[in-house]
Amino acid sequence: MTNDNDSAHRPHHERVLIVDFGSQVTQLIARRLRESGVYCEIHPFNKVDDHFLDDYRPRAVILSGGPASVTTADSPRAHDRIFTLGVPVLGICYGQQLMMAQLGGKVESGTSREFGRAFMTRVAATPLLDDMFGQASSDPDGPGEEQVWMSHGDHVANMAPGFQVLAKSSGAPYAVIGDPSRHFYGVQFHPEVVHTVNGAAMLRNFTHKIAGLQGDWTMAAYREQAIEKIRSQVGTGRVICGLSGGVDSSVAAVLIHEAIGDQLTCVYVDHGLMRANESTEVVGLFREHYNIPLVHVDASDLFLKSLSGVSDPERKRKIIGGLFIDVFEEEAKKIGGADFLAQGTLYPDVIESVSVIGGPSVTIKSHHNVGGLPERMNMQLVEPLRDLFKDEVRALGRELGLPEAFVGRHPFPGPGLAIRIPGEITRQKADILRKADAIYIDEIKKAGLYDEIWQAFSVLLPVNTVGVMGDERTYEAVLALRAVTSTDGMTADYYPFSHDFLGRCATRIINEVHGVNRVVYDVTSKPPGTIEWE
Repeated sequence: MTNDNDSAHRPHHERVLIVDFGSQVTQLIARRLRESGVYCEIHPFNKVDDHFLDDYRPRAVILSGGPASVTTADSPRAHDRIFTLGVPVLGICYGQQLMMAQLGGKVESGTSREFGRAFMTRVAATPLLDDMFGQASSDPDGPGEEQVWMSHGDHVANMAPGFQVLAKSSGAPYAVIGDPSRHFYGVQFHPEVVHTVNGAAMLRNFTHKIAGLQGDWTMAAYREQAIEKIRSQVGTGRVICGLSGGVDSSVAAVLIHEAIGDQLTCVYVDHGLMRANESTEVVGLFREHYNIPLVHVDASDLFLKSLSGVSDPERKRKIIGGLFIDVFEEEAKKIGGADFLAQGTLYPDVIESVSVIGGPSVTIKSHHNVGGLPERMNMQLVEPLRDLFKDEVRALGRELGLPEAFVGRHPFPGPGLAIRIPGEITRQKADILRKADAIYIDEIKKAGLYDEIWQAFSVLLPVNTVGVMGDERTYEAVLALRAVTSTDGMTADYYPFSHDFLGRCATRIINEVHGVNRVVYDVTSKPPGTIEWE
């Protein structure tokens, strides 16, 4: 989501507007569109007014799902002008019901509900459903059957004038509806989730065949626009960029340096909670390969002392976020002052930290670079990656020429190992975890699995168990291994390691790391869990 309504900074290519009504998967709509080369932005329904529409000038509009019921008087509504812009409109789930309610149809609650996988059949031909329903078969115009993902309690009872049924399911007689003359379409299911097998194809049909878009958005275009925007925002000011050792901050730093050169100074803060050899690798990359001014600060004593006795994960994040700003401000003074703080904040960070519509949805977790910034901060933020997903950041890194060894690194959180040590943090625990994690990653690389995995790491649990080493009893810590596959970090599945692989890891860790006598593997998906433990 972006808050920038300045038309001078908007991309010059085709763009789609996604109006958000609070669905937990709205951001996946954006991912699917961007995968097909279509630039899009997500904006809350209550921010889309006449001024916004005049500025944004979308080529098409998508209305997202949401938790509300159209049948209640105070439920969210789409701006009426959306339906008079003369551009194609697609309503998804709540968005479909909203279209019907606002255009003269009828929506009812409770009598028909569908949750999970469902199968719909085609009723009428439409470009929206091309390449679906087994159209590669000998009967491309037959009814076929298509797996989709439903999640609705309300349903359309009567269609608005001009609409016709295009597909149906056993629980949704209006699974897909459309008014071809106005290019308005509505689907009761969620095409953006992977469980709708051909959902991405359907969204592409909407943007390319119905809206007539070419799909002209690329990382090269984003790079050019981001540089222009950074220069406009910063002017002649000085920027200080915090490097965490991860992909995001590294890409942000190289992009900003390309935009403003020596106006940027990077600060790498070693808070004592980095991975093994992190400092050497990061400092070497920026000083030797990019010649970017870099200040290396060893603040491990400060961070670990401030975190002493703190167990609550939200307090940990906020303490770390506050201390980062303290260190940055101090270093800014040493270089003669800075006007801006640059961060590698990503779109999923924003989604997980802040309710999209400012409503009652809960904060899953604060990210130190989103929810943990103190109000007294004396610098403005520069966040050139704020609208990108992780895989897009990697693509931008390659576009900027970063080494593949850096671009392909697994995500690493700004708070570092602090959120991989549930309970109180000590230097001894951090050292144990750092060594165990290095062994785990080493085994993954030796097995040739590193690039297949989205993120892998170890967690040192606040639990001791009895063990036997030699003839002696031990009472030491439990280490949890975590590895997931994902495309955007918003959903994830655990990686199915073989038992032989897990056995090798456990044996090495227990033999080589003093303080650990038991290793377990986390097989929780996201949702219901998060990728990180805290």
